[in-house]
Amino acid sequence: MAKQFRLQVFTQEKKVVDELVTSLQAPGADGYFGVLADHAPLISALGKGDLTITGADGTRKVALTGGFLEVANNTAILLADSLSEA
Repeated sequence: MAKQFRLQVFTQEKKVVDELVTSLQAPGADGYFGVLADHAPLISALGKGDLTITGADGTRKVALTGGFLEVANNTAILLADSLSEA
C-alpha cells in the first residue's frame, strides 16, 4: 500500500475535505505540481485549474479557482477561493 498523508481543504464557508490520501496534484501559480507522503515543507499560491486527489477510493478531480497550499509534517492544508466538482 502506498504511503498516505492527511489532506484538509477549506473554503471560506467550511471544511470540505479531511481525509488520508496517497497523492495530490495542484495547479500552482507557475504550473502543476504533485505532493506525495513525506514531501518537503512547502507553501505555494494556487492558480485556476483541476485539483486531482488520489486516495483509497480512487481518483477524483475538483475545479479550483485559486488559493494557497501548505505542506508540512505529512499534512497538506489547502485554503481555496472556491471549489466545484470538475
